[in-house]
Amino acid sequence: MFLSLIKILLFVAVVMGLTFGATMLMDVSGGATIAIAGIELTLSPLQLTFALIALVVLVWLGLKLFKFLIAAFRFLNGDETAISRYFDRNRERKGFEALSEGMMALASGEGHLALTKAQRAEKLLKQPQLTNLLTAQAAEMTGDKRTAEATYKKLLEDEKTRFVGVRGIMKQKLQSGDTETALKLAKKAFSLKPKHEETQDVLLKLQAKAEDWKGARETLGAKLKSGSLPRDVHKRRDAVLALSEARDVLADGKDIAAREGAIEANRLSPDLIPAAVMAARAYIAQDNARYAARVLTKTWATKPHPDLAAAFAQIAPDETPAARLKRFKALTKQSPTHPETMMLLAELNIAAEDFPAAKRALGDLVEADPTARSLTLMAAIERGQGADDVVVRGWLARALTAPRGPQWICDSCQHIHPAWTPTCDNCEKFDTLAWTTPATSDVAMPAGTEMLPLIVGQIADQSVVEADVVDAEVIGET
Repeated sequence: MFLSLIKILLFVAVVMGLTFGATMLMDVSGGATIAIAGIELTLSPLQLTFALIALVVLVWLGLKLFKFLIAAFRFLNGDETAISRYFDRNRERKGFEALSEGMMALASGEGHLALTKAQRAEKLLKQPQLTNLLTAQAAEMTGDKRTAEATYKKLLEDEKTRFVGVRGIMKQKLQSGDTETALKLAKKAFSLKPKHEETQDVLLKLQAKAEDWKGARETLGAKLKSGSLPRDVHKRRDAVLALSEARDVLADGKDIAAREGAIEANRLSPDLIPAAVMAARAYIAQDNARYAARVLTKTWATKPHPDLAAAFAQIAPDETPAARLKRFKALTKQSPTHPETMMLLAELNIAAEDFPAAKRALGDLVEADPTARSLTLMAAIERGQGADDVVVRGWLARALTAPRGPQWICDSCQHIHPAWTPTCDNCEKFDTLAWTTPATSDVAMPAGTEMLPLIVGQIADQSVVEADVVDAEVIGET
């Protein structure tokens, strides 16, 4: 309000000043005579003042027109001028608009529109470091792999965009199944950006698939240093890699190096079952039964597993069943209520022909958590106690359709493996296998199939077996 009042007062003052000046000039006597080509003009002081002002304005306009003509000549000549800068800014604005529209089209899945906008942006901006990536991704979306790869190669020429180019070509090679080339590109991308987490993961996966365990351990160490991997997870995966490396060394006939690798893997991750088994066998080969038993007992307390029991038996392969039962107390007293411990104790008692003790060891496992193995053991116990063949066949019939129990299952894709491997055979992910029960029960032959001839005798005709199974099921239903 106050500012507006001041503006009004100033405007009134200027008008009053101009009016007063014009009045003073009109009161002044005399004037000026101008003669041009025989024509004389007499101007009063007021007219003379207006003529001078008009002359100054005309001179100023003339100078501006002259400068404009010079600028137009320079523009036509290709020099940078205000006019050229105007057109450049206009072209740049349109280029960035096209780039923005192309990015929006890419995000919304409109590949052809994104490619069109990228080409327009490239034409207007002439900045390939901005438009090449959009062009490559749009070409990938439309399925034009040739254009995408050619554009990614252009990105390799600039140091600032080299990593993006390498990463783009690497992904294309992965999609086409060329893992050998993808591995080389992953190593190059890793050298450009060692802390890039996605590149670390891709390189680790490819190295594990190629069984480059030493390189994979280096990559795993880089992940730990960059902070993208917790220390406990690093120790576990480093143990897996050390175990895999030891297996390869053992396959090459280098027993001593393999033993050291297995022991190191067990030290890094004592709960890794394959590492514990291999380390125990390494100690057994060194005639160090004490250390072998210690490794297996420690792992069994964490996660009981039949492979651990098999390795524990190898410590003294020639002992009697009674002596074995006594020595195995070091395992069976660990996690006594675990199903694996109960079944192990039942097997040991069956071998010692103490069938009542074997039945007590199984407890209610065949009812609470029946598996093919526990039901087969129950059939062996019934046979050992002199039960009728119908009873034995009834247990075997249940075993044929019972779940197999815990197996090596990939946490990522739920693929079941017959044995532990560092990478999943199905999804190729690293360190995803866990000894667990499948989410859905599967029909499988029991793990103790080799015990059947000892229990039911030699089978001559398959039709007889099928009839016996049907009879057992009918009896079980009645």
